[in-house]
Amino acid sequence: MIRDSEKDVVNWKEVKLDKSLAKLLPVDSIKKYKFIPFEETADSIKVAVVDRTDVNTQNALRFFVQKNKKRIDIFPISESEFNLLLGKLKHSSAEINKFLSAFEESSQIDENEKAELAKKKGGGVGGILKDAPVAKMGEVIIKNAIDGRASDIHIEPMDDYVRVRYRVDGILYNSISLPQKIGPAIVSRIKILSNLKIDEKRKPQDGRFRIKDLGQTIDFRVSTFPVSYGEKVVMRILDTRSGIIGLDKLGVEGRDDKLIRKIIEEPHGIILVTGPTGSGKSTTLYSILNILNREGINIVTLEDPVEYVLEGVNQSQVKPQIEYTFSSGLRSILRQDPDVIMVGEIRDEETAELAIHAALTGHLVLSTLHTNSAIGAIARLVDMGIQPFLLASSLNLLIGQRLVRRICPKCKKEVENLSVGAKKMIERELQDMPKQGLERVGAKTAKDVKEIKAFEGEGCSECQNKGVKGRVGIYEMVEVTEEVSSLIGSGSPETIIEKAAKKDGYTTMKQDGIIKVLEGYTTIEEVQRVTDEDANSEELENQTTGEETVIEDADKEISGDDKKEVNL
Repeated sequence: MIRDSEKDVVNWKEVKLDKSLAKLLPVDSIKKYKFIPFEETADSIKVAVVDRTDVNTQNALRFFVQKNKKRIDIFPISESEFNLLLGKLKHSSAEINKFLSAFEESSQIDENEKAELAKKKGGGVGGILKDAPVAKMGEVIIKNAIDGRASDIHIEPMDDYVRVRYRVDGILYNSISLPQKIGPAIVSRIKILSNLKIDEKRKPQDGRFRIKDLGQTIDFRVSTFPVSYGEKVVMRILDTRSGIIGLDKLGVEGRDDKLIRKIIEEPHGIILVTGPTGSGKSTTLYSILNILNREGINIVTLEDPVEYVLEGVNQSQVKPQIEYTFSSGLRSILRQDPDVIMVGEIRDEETAELAIHAALTGHLVLSTLHTNSAIGAIARLVDMGIQPFLLASSLNLLIGQRLVRRICPKCKKEVENLSVGAKKMIERELQDMPKQGLERVGAKTAKDVKEIKAFEGEGCSECQNKGVKGRVGIYEMVEVTEEVSSLIGSGSPETIIEKAAKKDGYTTMKQDGIIKVLEGYTTIEEVQRVTDEDANSEELENQTTGEETVIEDADKEISGDDKKEVNL
């Protein structure tokens, strides 16, 4: 679908062209058809177009829609402003093109010359790769990720090209499209950096490497994975420059903040942080450890891998290849006279049993578990084979969490006309919210909330016109009180346990998200995205007013002639 967005006015001078969009189509095609992508969201791409009525441009746009499988929002732009953006694009892609050209030249060297070079350099293939243009290409990919605040880099071999994507604020964005033949060289370079086997392409491998940027150390966790067209590489960026984030910066507020600080002072028991991959569980644990880290307390951790180094904490990385696992490591930890134990993840029954044993013998144990909710951790542990009465005796606190994108503070504005569906959803959550949650928005009852306000990011140079910058957590925390403990021990269903937890001020993740919407931290769409993925999205549509012309793409299939003519 192609949509004209004439109501939006863009200050093209302030647009900071996203380098991830610079490679969606060649510069020559951009110059020929005079349209350029400048911003991408989860379901759409914003495109600046000089002449919307031009037939060739329309055909090119149809092909662009089909290729990227996203809605295209059209923004009119003058010829001079278009040239301004084109200049930015050329500048961002010049470095990539430079190394691609160098790679083309180096690839012309025959095998005898390569062997001779290897002898001269004394480093074999690795020595050649270190000096090859592909090494510089790798540096550019990594530097762009760091500059763009990415948390992950995805290098993915496709049928006829290599796709590079960055995950920024939890969302994957297309970045660079590279020739297919350069893919294996880049993968080999990353393997060399990570001390992985270059010739092993059939099995997944895990490694890590470290670089220095502006005098600060940045760690990269590397995972290779065999796919249809080669090997995919994912690099997790572990940037320690920002240090350990405090609970308040994470988004832990009110009753939840007080509860965590109370529970961590208990001499024994288990604190479990739950959520899917990438929901910030490890960051929460590090924040808690940072509070506990003081003289007189022996803290020992088992991690896979050690993501952030905490001074004064005894951190150990498991190595399954030598049978040093969470379970075997936990047995050893108990002989290290610990006060606090952090286990990166409970993955099996043996680890769960050892963690419970440690908690029952006078240790405070922190760990994570992959479940959809805090209360869901109980059923997950029972499924592993843990007896309910043991859980009742050992569990202190259950934390469920997700990450939502934070509204850019520089361009934040109030939503002028909130949709009826959005208002109803907020009112519904407020009606069921305990008083501890309502107090955070300055109310004693739901009726006291007279005016419902929501906010959004307008888009600016600070956030690269995305309207969002950074992330904040939304939480639900279940304190295992005597009543909750009794219900767990008797095998009560989750609904009964949740009802008992609400007596102590328990708020769901969605309710915590709604509070943060009213506080101006995030948007309703973000809360809906991470807490209720199956919900009807139509409920939140038409959040703002304004006329929009929607043009459905009548030509679902583009003819072969059109494809040849467009040639993107």
